[in-house]
Amino acid sequence: MSNGVENTAERLPLPGTSFLKVRPIVIEGRAEGEIRAGAAQPSTMPDGWWIALFWVQDGDGVVSCREVAPLAGPPPISPLERYGALMTNGLGDLLAVEEGRSCLKLRLVGEAAQSSEPWRRPLALQVAAKWDPIRVATMSGSKVAEAALDAFARAVEVAHRP
Repeated sequence: MSNGVENTAERLPLPGTSFLKVRPIVIEGRAEGEIRAGAAQPSTMPDGWWIALFWVQDGDGVVSCREVAPLAGPPPISPLERYGALMTNGLGDLLAVEEGRSCLKLRLVGEAAQSSEPWRRPLALQVAAKWDPIRVATMSGSKVAEAALDAFARAVEVAHRP
């Protein structure tokens, strides 16, 4: 692989063509536009939860969380905790709130090869959200998906910073 990643369990092939226009992600040490965020077409479940798959890709497929972690090393929290907090902040008042908690659930696709190294896994994230009906009333479904993909791309950029 072009980035020196030897453990293929940390990467995945692309899950398909992005439903939305891919978003360039600015990461120190990577050429502009080299890595991008993509998304599968979202769906809404009968219980109102909106679900989509987001990923970060380069020319070789889905990158690992470690490849976009801070250069000094990954933080002591898991990538799921880091991206969850950043995406919740990025989506802000678009998210519904139930019992005082923002309605956002994240799950990384695949398992870490070693539980002691949670950042060594593919950066493919299943996102489930409930949207605030008043905030999204004037937005099309694709605009809501674009807002979620933008929040994901920004979360990856911010998580890269120490």
